[in-house]
Order: sequence, then structure tokens, then C-alpha cells
Amino acid sequence: MSSFDYPILSRSDIISILAESQIAAVTDNDFKNIKPDFVSNLYTRLLIYLDALNEEDQGQVEFSALEQIENPDLLIGSFQVMNLYCRLREVMASLNCPMQFNLRDLIKPDPRRTGHFLSGILNFCLYKETKMNLLRPIVEELALLDDQRKEWEAKISQLNEEIAGYSEAREREFPLVQEIESKVKELREMIAGLNSNQMSLRTSFRNLKEKTGQMDEKISKAEFDLVQSVQENANLRSKIVQSPDKLQRALEEKKLARDEAKYAERLAMQSFQEKTATVEVYSKALKKMSKHFALMQAIHEQVNSAKSVEKECKGLKAKLSDDVVLDKSLEAKLIERQGKVGQLEEHKRQLQKERDLKFEESTKHLNSVKSEVLSKRCELEARQKKVEDVVAEVDSITLKTSMVRESGAAKVQQLISKCEEIVKQFQQYSSSIGVLLPVDGNGTKTTFD
Repeated sequence: MSSFDYPILSRSDIISILAESQIAAVTDNDFKNIKPDFVSNLYTRLLIYLDALNEEDQGQVEFSALEQIENPDLLIGSFQVMNLYCRLREVMASLNCPMQFNLRDLIKPDPRRTGHFLSGILNFCLYKETKMNLLRPIVEELALLDDQRKEWEAKISQLNEEIAGYSEAREREFPLVQEIESKVKELREMIAGLNSNQMSLRTSFRNLKEKTGQMDEKISKAEFDLVQSVQENANLRSKIVQSPDKLQRALEEKKLARDEAKYAERLAMQSFQEKTATVEVYSKALKKMSKHFALMQAIHEQVNSAKSVEKECKGLKAKLSDDVVLDKSLEAKLIERQGKVGQLEEHKRQLQKERDLKFEESTKHLNSVKSEVLSKRCELEARQKKVEDVVAEVDSITLKTSMVRESGAAKVQQLISKCEEIVKQFQQYSSSIGVLLPVDGNGTKTTFD
């Protein structure tokens, strides 16, 4: 049913609805032979199913009411019946039941009226269950949205913590990055100076190499001249033995040649000394170059380390850029999630507004129903007081009537007994004087009129 109505259910429908709803297990025989305890138990279970009555509240009375009763232990059952009766009156009034629920419907239930009231309560149970089934997906969706909102808030807080950690790490590593960049700039400047120095050393080494080649050529030429002079000396010695004149001339020539050879030897020695000096210069230059080469290797290692540091710096910069991109993506996701959270909160607020409006409407309706119930209750209490006064008056009149009746019956009994005694005495008297009475002509005795 989309709206609450009030159809009268058959007995089989009532039994099936009670069994399906697991309210109570009843049979057709229970309705045929209906009893007050059965009706009270069934009404109690229905009120508990509708959350209109708690199991702990049954039979409980306020202390102010208990103080006015002499023996409250003897009236526990009456308290339970009256409490159930009041709750049922309120429920029937809120259901707009066309028939009025009376105390007689609990104490001496009528099957037709009981079926009517049960139909109203069960129809409201079906209506409530239908509405709850319609609202259950919305409530479950709200619960899921609330769980998702909590998860997103946890993720957002976690991402904020990670972003804060990355920002702190970036701030901590920023001076180190600046220091590394300054060192890299210094190393690059040093590398540029060493490269220029290396180029100058290479040019000077090339010039020295050319000079050593020229000196080697001169030394080889002087050695060749020395060998020729030795051969000529040997030839001259052989010629001295053969002819002295020719030898004299040859000696003179040889002297000249020797002088020239000595001169050439001196030149060769000078050139050799010059070459040795140049070799010493070359060795010194070689030592310096070896030192410079070792220094260049150290610089090259520093350059390699600087390159590795530069690579690490580039890696850190790339990682930093990746972190920045990740931060931006996380910020975008955070903004998107915040938008979704805002939409969910707006949807939740709308649902809460709808719920509040429905709650206010139901509260207003309930308050109006309560006010009507209270007014009717006051009227009923006034009527009940009047009825109780009338019943008390009737009881007193009945008591007086019964007392008068009993006293009249006792007097009538006394008069009857006296009449019987008088009749007996009269019969005895008539029998005692019957002998003395005269006889008429027909042969009968005369009697007293």
C-alpha cells in the first residue's frame, strides 16, 4: 500500500500476517474460543512490534500513584491491564479507528470487535513495513556515503600528512641543493680553467717534442760524422806506412780534418750538452706534466664526482618535479574529493531537511493526536467518574434494596410462620370443639363462620 487505509482483514489473513511478521503464533481456534489473556498477550506483542510499548514498562506505575494505594501488590494485574488499555486507546485514536476501544474489549473481548481492531493495527504494521522498506535503501545509501566520506577524509588527512612531509623534506633539502649547485658551478669554472691550462701544456709539450726531434737529428748526424772521421783515421794510418810524403800531406790534411773533426766534436759536445740540458728541461717538464696529469686525473675524478653529484641533483630535481606534479595531482584529487564531499554533505543536508520536515509534520500530527487523545481522555475520565458515581449510587441503592428485600423477606417469613402457627392452633381448636358442635337436619355439624 502506498497510503494507509483501514480494510477489515479476514481471520486467515490475520493469522498469516502474524506468523509472517513473527509477532505471534495463533490458530483459528484461538479466535473461536477467544479469552482475555490471549487478547491481552496479542495486543501487547503488537504494541511491542510497533515500538509503542516496552517490555520493561509493563505494569510499572509512578510512586506518587502507588502512595495513594493501600495494597499495590494486589493490583499489579489491574495496573498492567490499565496501562495496556491506555496505550491501545492512544494507538486506536492515532489510527483513526471508526470503532472506539473500551475496557470491555480487554476484559470480555468480542471476536468481531477484536478482529476489527487487529485489522487496523495489522494494516498499520503493513503500511509501516512498506514505508520502512522504501526508506531502507536510502538509509543504507546514507550509511555507505557516510563510510565513504570517512574514508575520503582519512585519505585526505593521510595525503595532507604526506604533502606536509614532502614539503618539509623539500625545505630541509633546499639548502643542500643550493650548496651542491654552488659547488657544481665552482667545479665547472675549475674544469674550464684546467681545460685551458691543459691546452697550453699540450701546445708546450708539442713544441718541446719538435725540439727534441731536431736535437735527435743533430746528434745522429754528429755520430755519423764521428764514424766517418774514425774511418778516415784508419785509412790515414794505412797510408802512413806506404808513403811518408803523402803521409805528411795526408797528416796535414788529416790535422786539418782532425781540427775540423774536433771542432765538429766540440760542436757536437755543445749540441749534446744542449740536448742534455733540453732533456733535463724535458724531464723536468715531464715531471711537471706528470704532476699536472695526476692533478688532472684528480680533477677528472672530481669532475666525475661532480657529474655524479649533478646527476643526483638532476635526479633530485626530477624527483622534486615529480613530487610537485604529484602534489598538484593530489591537490586536484583533493579538490575533486572535496567537491564530492560537498555534494554528499549537500545531499545529506537535503535528506536531513526532508527528515526534519517529515519529523515536524509527524510531531505536529502526533501532538494534535495527543491533544485530541488527552481531551477525549479527560472527557472519558469525567464520564468515567460520573459513571463511577452513578454506579456507586446504584450500588448503594441496590444494597439498600437488597437489605430492604432481605428484611421484607424475613418479615414475610415471620408472618408466614405466624400464620401457619395460627392455622395450626385454629385447626387444633376446631378439632377440640368439633365434638361439642350441634348437628343439623342433614346430618352435618355446624361450623363458625
